[in-house]
Amino acid sequence: MELKLQIGDTPVTVTWEENESVDALRKLVAESPLTVSLSMYGGFEQVGSLGQSLPRSDVQTSTSAGDIVLYAGNQIVIFYGSNTWAYTRLGHVSDRDAAGMEALLSQGDISITLSLEK
Repeated sequence: MELKLQIGDTPVTVTWEENESVDALRKLVAESPLTVSLSMYGGFEQVGSLGQSLPRSDVQTSTSAGDIVLYAGNQIVIFYGSNTWAYTRLGHVSDRDAAGMEALLSQGDISITLSLEK
């Protein structure tokens, strides 16, 4: 089963990390898709609550456009700019460049949907 991400109405291709956090995210959406409301923050990211905590292994990380991380164990963050903070890496949107990520994420609050597909 493959973990899928849709930003608004746009499906994107993600290269997911192989870690305990991504495994927990897969289990979270195994029964049904999860839609998360994200809000713009800092002019470089969208952040939203997953509604529960996932395992985390935060390390000081510099992010770039397309990176998907876990913040504070219960917040998913998707970047269209860059930042440096302690995060757990979840994945990276691999089919959009920086300009494509900015177009998807910088126009106001959005929602994302995480699901599993065969």
